[in-house]
Amino acid sequence: MNHPQLRALYDQDQRIAVVYPDVRREATPDVVRHVSTMEAGEGVILYSRLDEGNVQRVIREQVAYFEGLEQGFEWKLYDYDTPSDLMGRLVAYGFEVEEAEAIMVLDLARAPEVLLQPLRHTVRQIARVEELEDVLRVKRQVWGQDYADLERYLADTITGHPERMSVYAAYVDHEPACAGRIEFPEGSRFASLWGGSTVEEYRGRGLYTALLAVRTQEAKARGLDFLTVDASPMSRPILEKHGFEMIAYSYPCRWTGRRQGPVPDEDQPDCEEV
Repeated sequence: MNHPQLRALYDQDQRIAVVYPDVRREATPDVVRHVSTMEAGEGVILYSRLDEGNVQRVIREQVAYFEGLEQGFEWKLYDYDTPSDLMGRLVAYGFEVEEAEAIMVLDLARAPEVLLQPLRHTVRQIARVEELEDVLRVKRQVWGQDYADLERYLADTITGHPERMSVYAAYVDHEPACAGRIEFPEGSRFASLWGGSTVEEYRGRGLYTALLAVRTQEAKARGLDFLTVDASPMSRPILEKHGFEMIAYSYPCRWTGRRQGPVPDEDQPDCEEV
């Protein structure tokens, strides 16, 4: 399957039709957005159908909509989205662009043998809320954040929708050293990998690969066709080594509530692309 075909399939399954348990999916003629149902949660625009004639109107409408809900939100922009200067228009309106993420996809029919072998490390599935502390401990050590919102999301999902997610941790001498999860959106041919993190002192031991392997094997056992990851620069080389291909870059564009200056009208599409 070539990259344009794969992007079209990805768009349909992962951007247009996807539903998550902690959000309310809303589709308009112009966008597909997800409104958080969690306290203090944030929304996201996952997909848009925009052109030179409607782009400024739709940006204004989405900002007004989420501000009316008093909910922050992210516009997840992909490098093939239209119009070609959409990022520049969002920046001009007041969005802040965060670090690019590489959209990586693995065709499970072509998964390398190393991901299908029995595990050589101690990896456990986290199936109870009280076990989540091992996962959060890894995340806090690696990234230095609180992760209270993630804790609520993981607890709610493995309790209320256990078929939609599996959470794993890898251990060294009984200490949690690496953690990550895999999500299974209903009706999708893709499973998505999230949160893969390894404590610095345990890196270079193959723990991330072990976690990648256990999630690959579960996805194949469930009959899925593809794995996808929004990869950081750190994880992209490891994923490429294991057969993942990059199909696009995505850019989280976060609404700040601060317009940066005059916003062009629909008949003046002269924003500078950044």
